[in-house]
Amino acid sequence: MKALVALILLVQLPIHKAVPAAPPAPLGCDDPESEAAAEVAVNYINGHSHHGYKFALNRIENIRVVPQGPNNDIIFLELDLLETKCPILSPTPLANCTVRSFAEHAVEGDCDVKLQKVDGTLSVLASKCHSHADSSEDLLKVCPDCSLLASMNNTEVLETVAAALNDYNSKTTESYLRLLEIGRAKIQYHPGHVIVTEFAVGATNCSAEEAKANVGACQLLPEDQSNFGFCTAVMVKRPSQDLQVDCQLYGHQVPAPDIPLLSRVFQPTGQDTSAGLAPSAVGFTNHNLRLAHNNPVASESSSSEIFRSMLSAKSVTKRAVAEAAQHDKVPRPVGFVPPPPPCPGRIRHFDI
Repeated sequence: MKALVALILLVQLPIHKAVPAAPPAPLGCDDPESEAAAEVAVNYINGHSHHGYKFALNRIENIRVVPQGPNNDIIFLELDLLETKCPILSPTPLANCTVRSFAEHAVEGDCDVKLQKVDGTLSVLASKCHSHADSSEDLLKVCPDCSLLASMNNTEVLETVAAALNDYNSKTTESYLRLLEIGRAKIQYHPGHVIVTEFAVGATNCSAEEAKANVGACQLLPEDQSNFGFCTAVMVKRPSQDLQVDCQLYGHQVPAPDIPLLSRVFQPTGQDTSAGLAPSAVGFTNHNLRLAHNNPVASESSSSEIFRSMLSAKSVTKRAVAEAAQHDKVPRPVGFVPPPPPCPGRIRHFDI
């Protein structure tokens, strides 16, 4: 009898069905995991950029995580970057690089990055970037007296760089310096006529004295002895004539295994322009990031496949944002305060 009662009670017990675990909440752009991925991405971008200046994170625009299996995720990032004052060849850590102010005619970079996270370790599979200077109209509205970025092929810019390099080489007792590339140039016409240029240089195997005899024989030092640097020149044409040049050499740097140091800079061709500069050093717009890089050691090696998936992820994200915006039109109770959107994230410097 007791066994029968126990069986009846067992049958009457509620059956608890297994409830599938809810999918994890999507990462927000300001979550620590997102910021860690962005830091890895920015370091990768700067490490594989060949020209101009280092870029710093300004904002995480979007993030999408696609699980691939246990402890294995693919992460798509959209990043907003800003140009710093550190040349790409400078050994200064990015954390110590100053972001150029809005008044200095800021340059913004937009990057799509694909990463993989396996057992907590992040690696970049691919990155694609482009950049542009803030519009002249926007800058002049806020700062009417600010000077604007000038073309690197501007005659006055070329003349200033050539004069500055000649002036420095004529006064130094160290290695003869050769131009690698012009990084930035600004021209101010009022109240005075002033040209400001910034340019990268490399030490050659000649002394400045030896270069006077045969400058064409002076070649950049080999990679195991390389010494690069950066110069700033200010040419005042009016109200008085004046030229000031300041150059800083960085000393020999050991390149990363997959990035030969000399591949980062232009090799002068030996042909001279009217300003005495190699055409290869002046024909590049360095405030355009223009970076597309596929990690050769990544587990996914097809760049076309990677960038196709990056574009697909971006379209899915944009659709989700549009659906969320439509959802937000539903009437809310009085006093309801919606949570902050997961993306885009906070602006670290300024918006342009």
